[in-house]
Amino acid sequence: MAETIEELTINYEEDGILVVKEIDKEVLSKGSWTTILFRYQDYDKGTQEYSPDKFTIRRYQKRNGQYQTKSKFNISSIAQAQKIIEVLTRWTDAGSMP
Repeated sequence: MAETIEELTINYEEDGILVVKEIDKEVLSKGSWTTILFRYQDYDKGTQEYSPDKFTIRRYQKRNGQYQTKSKFNISSIAQAQKIIEVLTRWTDAGSMP
């Protein structure tokens, strides 16, 4: 368990191989509930190569001095990420919000 936001990672190792490799992270909100957007790659044991970039949004709650994962949403491709960007941009452009 992580005690600080800086310690939070999605890196995951199995049998000495980094099977989930964190490329970058951006803290979207801080506090007792923290939201982080991660950029990562999965390792394919068959090809012995990492996947194209993927993204995940994780929500953490800090309790008793430790951050615990409470929810996550995986964005499985760049195409899906771009569609999310398009929709959010349309929704948040000046004049589009009620």
